[in-house]
Order: sequence, then structure tokens, then C-alpha cells
Amino acid sequence: MSQIAPLFNDLAEGPDGGSAAWLTTKDDVTIRVGHWHRDGSKGTVLLFPGRTEYVEKYGKDAGLLLDQGLDVIAIDWRGQGLSDRALPNRLLGHVEKFSDYQHDVDAVVAYARAQSCPEPFFLLAHSMGGCIGLRALHNRLPVKAAVFSAPMWGIKFAPFIKPVAWGLTSLARPIGLSRILAPGQLEETYVARAPFEGNSLTTDKSMFNFMKRQVELMPDLALGGPTMQWLHEAMVEMSALGDMTPPPIPTITLLGTDESIVDSNAVRAIMQHWANGMLHMFDGAQHEILMERPAIREAAFALLAAHFHAHLTDSNIPEPA
Repeated sequence: MSQIAPLFNDLAEGPDGGSAAWLTTKDDVTIRVGHWHRDGSKGTVLLFPGRTEYVEKYGKDAGLLLDQGLDVIAIDWRGQGLSDRALPNRLLGHVEKFSDYQHDVDAVVAYARAQSCPEPFFLLAHSMGGCIGLRALHNRLPVKAAVFSAPMWGIKFAPFIKPVAWGLTSLARPIGLSRILAPGQLEETYVARAPFEGNSLTTDKSMFNFMKRQVELMPDLALGGPTMQWLHEAMVEMSALGDMTPPPIPTITLLGTDESIVDSNAVRAIMQHWANGMLHMFDGAQHEILMERPAIREAAFALLAAHFHAHLTDSNIPEPA
């Protein structure tokens, strides 16, 4: 059973009707989910945020999805938001195995069904959530359609850095350094320390300030850089996913031409082989497609809403493995 958790809906600028719950995963980790519901909804979006993110970041999106007749369940992944953190220093982004995130996915699906959330279910996944979400699709996540926003199917490294990162992170656990920050990373979360000018997230100042304001007013939501172990596990997982045939779920992926966080070439490579998928590029957009300037944000949202609505009555929900 779930227990009531806090939801800072004013901070989220989310719609009325929001709530949150604590869930316990199969491996006994406590995670938080946010849930926005409206009577008469025709489906439910499972919203998988990126690294460092949390439920409240997606309050505005929840309002838009509710207006489309779709309920929303967003997750605080283990190690971030208000979910259990892996290390005593809560600012370090850490996971022992990337597959552990799938326990969080399982708990969210169980919660959605226990709450009798309207089906069909859909997936909306951003950045790291896109990596977790792609693995979940391979594991037969029971959704009818998926939308990925700047999915983390590769991390953008300078060419000479990637082999160094593989080497360093592979050695970190044997020599007892798996729980320290990866080189070049800081404990302070990026959006709190970065100025708007030259930031790598969005060209929309109001949306950038929205994200900054959230972590300033609620510091417990913030997360700093990843550990060596997180980076190694992420690289192993992304490599494995890149070698797999994409699943037969109708999928669209949204990617900015000015993306500088995830590896755009890795995203293109997977989408080129996605038989039931399409890649949409947004000129001048950065990493946060759904938090970009209004013209980009509205175009992206129109695409994802149309995609979900097109599959409301499909019968291609995968059976549990």
C-alpha cells in the first residue's frame, strides 16, 4: 500500500487535483510519485524525469496533459527528489546498478493499477528517464505509445574524453572510488549555479528561472553531479541499449539541434532502426524541449498530444513478460 507524501503544487505551478504518495520498491527503497487526476480522463501518462529532476518540475506539463484528457503520474527516481538517497551525502547522484531503476518502474506501474488509473498507459520520458524508459519498453512496459525528449541513449563527450571515462569508471569500484564524484562534477546542482546566459538547458529565460526557483525554495529537491559508479553504470546501459533492436511500440523522439548534454548521434542511430518510430528535430532548441521558448514548446506538445491521442484505442499493449 502507498502512503501520502508531500506535493509542493504551488512550487510546481501544477493543476488542481494533485497528490503524492510514498511507494516501497521490491528492493525496499522508498520512492515518491506525484499524481494529477481529473474525472473523465481517457488514459494515463507515466512521466519519467531526467537525472537531478523531481515531480514538481513537471507541474506545468501535467496541466497541459490533463487538458488533453490524460492523467499524469511522475516519479522521483531513487537517489533524487524526495526519494531515498543512496549515500549519506544526498547531493551525490549515485546508483549501484542501473537495473535498480527498473524496480522503481515496477512500483509505479503497480501504483497506477492499484489506483485504477485510466488506461491505456503512455510513456513520456526525458533524458535519463529516456534511458530507463527504453529499457522498460524492452521489458514490456504496458504502454501503448511512447514519447522521448532528448533521451540519454549516449552522453556527449569530447572524442578524447570518452575512452578516458570508460577507463576511469571501470577502475573506480576495484580501487574503492566508486562513490566519489566523477571528474569535473560538482555537488551543487547545475541549475542553481549556472547563469541563464550560456546555459545548456533552454533558451527560455522564464522556464530557466522556474527551474532555478524550485531548487532555491526547496533545496531538498536538488541533486549534484554523478558518482563514478553512476557514470560507469550509465555507460554500460547505454551501450547495451544501442545494440538492441528497438521495441515495436509507436514512438516519437524530440531532439534539439543545439543539444549539448546527450549524444545526438546515439539518438539518431537508435531512431533510424525504430520501425515504428520517428525523430522530430527542433531548430535552435537545447536539452529541455518541453521547457523551451513558447513556439518550440507548443509545437513539441502538439506532437506528443497528437501521438498519444492517435493510440488511445489501439490494442497493442504488451503483455507482462
